[in-house]
Amino acid sequence: MKLDKFNEMLLESAGVGLAILRPETREILVRNRRFEEWFPDVAGTGKRLDEILPDIDYERMEERLADGREFKCEAAVKAKRRSVSLAVTCSSHTHDDMAVLILECQNISKIKELEYMIESYSKMVEKQNRVLEREKERVEKLLLNIMPKRVYEEMKTFGVTTPQKYDNASVLMLDFVGFTDMDIAADPAGTISELNDIFTAFDTIAEQFGCERLKTIGDAYMAVSGIPEPTPEHATNIAKLAVLILRYLNRRNATHKQQWRARIGINSGPVIGSIVGVQKYVYDIFGPGVNLAARMEAFSEPMEITLCEDMHNLIRNEFETVELGEFEVKGFGTRRLYKLVGGRAELTLRSEGLFAP
Repeated sequence: MKLDKFNEMLLESAGVGLAILRPETREILVRNRRFEEWFPDVAGTGKRLDEILPDIDYERMEERLADGREFKCEAAVKAKRRSVSLAVTCSSHTHDDMAVLILECQNISKIKELEYMIESYSKMVEKQNRVLEREKERVEKLLLNIMPKRVYEEMKTFGVTTPQKYDNASVLMLDFVGFTDMDIAADPAGTISELNDIFTAFDTIAEQFGCERLKTIGDAYMAVSGIPEPTPEHATNIAKLAVLILRYLNRRNATHKQQWRARIGINSGPVIGSIVGVQKYVYDIFGPGVNLAARMEAFSEPMEITLCEDMHNLIRNEFETVELGEFEVKGFGTRRLYKLVGGRAELTLRSEGLFAP
């Protein structure tokens, strides 16, 4: 077999498209079959590279070839009604004292498809991670609404929580007077919206004074101080919360048609805090401290705060009270009760918007 024939067969069997160009005009002098498959228009003579690949940066090509370097780029062509991505390499050579350009085109469509798939998958994973992160934040926010943060952190770390006894904690129990008799059917959305606004204001006041809302049941509101972080000022904190809640309601009622009048009971005493439930978690507190606070709420008149003597002794230096006398308290025997009137020093709230000036 002659060497020229062998070279011709080798050129035709190559898996890449090859072409030899005239440097001055970039006219295609020789090409193999694969090159013609991608560029069928070169079947005739005199075709230039500029005509079949017009989007190449030829100025940059000339600069690199003049420096003796290869020029590489990517190009897309239509071959037999399908798009083909090509990696194009052009280099300068000398053959029999004649300068020529050798153009090599390699099909990288599969590689580009794989890159596209990887990029699409990465974007999908990134999107799912964002969705999961938002869902995680939503779940965390919901859990923090039903349990103290320290309890949530313990549950997240260990998967379980241990019931804790708190010997020094103060509890506030609040219930609205006549809520069940309100004409909810006339404007249910408006009534619930008002209740939500009120409870949100209560939460803001509670947070400022080191208290934490534990739960709401219908129109009932329950807050605590000294749980889960021990707080020496738990009694005064819960008393401040009670006074400012009534002040907030008084000022709100002065400018709203719907009147919200609450009874409040406060008490200090030992409680046990624990998560209750397996599938639906609820953080709750139990014990005599909670029960007596509930009894005090039941003894209260509308827009009044009732407490017993033990609680009175803890806050009497900072708050004004009125003795109500001795009463039989279910489950606790005879107790001397007091009405909390207000603080000896003016109580203020830093959050704007809750109180009119």
